[in-house]
Amino acid sequence: MIKELSKSVREYKKQAMLSPIMMVGEVAMEVLIPMLMSLIIDNGVYAGDMDYIVRMSLLIVLAAVLSLLFGIGGAFTAAKASSGFAKNLRHDIFYHLQDFSFRNIDSFSTSSLITRMTTDVQNVQQSFQMLIRICFRAPVMFVFAIIMVANTGGSLVTVFVVAIPVLLFIVWSVLRRVHPIFSRVFRNYDKLNMVVEENLTGIRTVKAYVREDHQIARFKQSSSDIRNDFVKAQRLMTLMNPLVQAVSYACILAICWFGAHLITGGAMGTGQLMSTFTYTMQILSSLIMIAVVINMLSISRASAQRIVEVLTTKADMELDGEGLTGVPNGDIEFDHVDFSYGGKGEALCLKDINLSIKAGEMVGVLGSTGSGKSTLVSLIARLYDATSGSVKVGGHDVREYRLHSLRDNVAVVLQKNMLFSGTVRSNLQWGDKDADDEHMRWALKVANADFIFQNKDGLDSVVEQGGNNFSGGQKQRLCIARALLKHPQVIIFDDSTSAVDTATDAQIRRALREDIGQTTKIIISQRVNSVIDADKIIIMDGGRIQDMGTHEELMSRNETYQSLVKVQLGGKDARADV
Repeated sequence: MIKELSKSVREYKKQAMLSPIMMVGEVAMEVLIPMLMSLIIDNGVYAGDMDYIVRMSLLIVLAAVLSLLFGIGGAFTAAKASSGFAKNLRHDIFYHLQDFSFRNIDSFSTSSLITRMTTDVQNVQQSFQMLIRICFRAPVMFVFAIIMVANTGGSLVTVFVVAIPVLLFIVWSVLRRVHPIFSRVFRNYDKLNMVVEENLTGIRTVKAYVREDHQIARFKQSSSDIRNDFVKAQRLMTLMNPLVQAVSYACILAICWFGAHLITGGAMGTGQLMSTFTYTMQILSSLIMIAVVINMLSISRASAQRIVEVLTTKADMELDGEGLTGVPNGDIEFDHVDFSYGGKGEALCLKDINLSIKAGEMVGVLGSTGSGKSTLVSLIARLYDATSGSVKVGGHDVREYRLHSLRDNVAVVLQKNMLFSGTVRSNLQWGDKDADDEHMRWALKVANADFIFQNKDGLDSVVEQGGNNFSGGQKQRLCIARALLKHPQVIIFDDSTSAVDTATDAQIRRALREDIGQTTKIIISQRVNSVIDADKIIIMDGGRIQDMGTHEELMSRNETYQSLVKVQLGGKDARADV
């Protein structure tokens, strides 16, 4: 885990190494000051040597100034290193996610990934800063102070030999119970983010069904779960402070008792005892700081594990791996294809699919919900890999292509239309970043989306987040135009005209035939009108191809298709008006 996280330090290694060095310098000066004070008392004040007092005082001032400078330098380098580390970590997670296949993404929830990139990274950042500062400062302070006590206090060091194991046992006992609670807290953070995400993205549905109270109750429950876990953890943590303080005061009392006897016996000077008190506080404070660091590391351990889980998840498809870089044509062939989202041995969503589509054909896919329509076409763009059998595009297995090249030649207009905040122009440039206005106008015309030019800003019309300032049908047409700008060999419409009227749907299909006749077109739809004029219509049922043929052929033999035509078209055996 540490090895994986350390890869994100990169260009901030210098600052990460300088911070501990600064901390050692700061601690060395702090430990030196009590010793100089004891020398002033024992050798200067009692002897009445003013010159000695002045010299030692100047050394104390110098040590204090150096300690301050080391402290400032350590704080600066630690802040820069930790902030840079967090920046790189978020970068690494985000870039790694871009390589994930749909199957990889399915193994994490969206809310969980957001939590890992925000709350978890923040926790790890704080721990990293403490690690390179306090985690070096506290142990070094402890060791240096113990050495000085042994040097000045002699036998008084025995007090710490007894106290330290007791302190360590207290800290270990508390943290052993706290860590599982913090692990649960971050899972609850995922739930909270999921509730917020669903509420904000589905706010129109929430208000339409007047479910605000239900959503508030879900939010309160998730928020309360986090609060209750934190309260439970903090209650355990608060037990540690009084116990540590009790041990600390016991150490001071023991040193007072034994130190007084040493002074009266002449084995220790007053200055030595005073410096021993200072070293005692340094030792105990360093132990408390170590406990705080351990607490923070305990919290961040769960976060670190969640981050590393994402970073070490191997993408099962390489976007820029080796393979063919050009798709020669839009021929598509399914050869005994089976598919399961759970992998081999799980319930199959597609069963023994055999299908051949010629380049330039328009193919319609009909079927009830859950029949496998969307799953079928997702294998063409290799959004998923077939569990068994092969899917070929342009005469080659899709796994033989570089993924980037394949998806550049197989455009998919998904069911859930997504526009990004910006302008119409910037959204269309997702299809072709170099597209000029003429090409954009062509794509908008084919997609029957030239309503854009009714706005005074035209291509520079603002698109709000998610395209919420456009209707469902307008978003669908803009997404079609975006896909057309890729000039793909294959274009797939996954129920992507469901929000437009039948006349507009017919106009889009007519334009597709006339303007991109060489491109293979696959239309998934619930409406017979959308596929009635297709070269081939596929009927899906239960993950299998039930039947396949033209409108006339299916009308002559397929009861399912006949039923759909009767329900949707009133029994009219006529092609759509295209």
